[in-house]
Amino acid sequence: MASQRELSDFLTAVERRAFKQAMFAVRNEESALDIVQDAMMKLAEKYGDRPPTELPMLFQRILQNTIRDYYRRSKVRSLWTTLLSAFSPNDDEDHDPLETISSESDANGPKTPHGQFEQAQVMGMIEKEIESLPGRQREAFLLRYWEDMDVAETASIMGCSEGSVKTHCSRANHALAAALKAKGITL
Repeated sequence: MASQRELSDFLTAVERRAFKQAMFAVRNEESALDIVQDAMMKLAEKYGDRPPTELPMLFQRILQNTIRDYYRRSKVRSLWTTLLSAFSPNDDEDHDPLETISSESDANGPKTPHGQFEQAQVMGMIEKEIESLPGRQREAFLLRYWEDMDVAETASIMGCSEGSVKTHCSRANHALAAALKAKGITL
């Protein structure tokens, strides 16, 4: 059985590495801190009575499960936010989506099955073109525009200078625009 002191020493020793691990997984400092804190609390509450030799493996499992839980919650939250925001005209934060539940589909989105099909085809083409980008350009593009990171964060993750990130993003944008234009897609 781990004493309070042994548990405290273990958590102190592992906190920086756990934060880095969570930070790489979720790419958001506040969320990474929350994940590490939750994992530490779960370990202390549920497994604090285990022998000290078992703590590292238990903590890693708890940390990985907490990261997975974060992504699950984010996915559900994103889904509901997206669905409900379709009812909100002009990003009105005070708008109640239940008031307009009977309204037609979002004015910005396709209203017909044919329009939805065309949109899905265009998205498929865009994803295919992103896959064909060189690795560093694709990484910079996805981190900057899909993960919504700033240049400094992207440079830190990629291990390069901010200028290199800008160059990779610019080249990716031009390559995507040219490839899509060749296929007759204008955005």
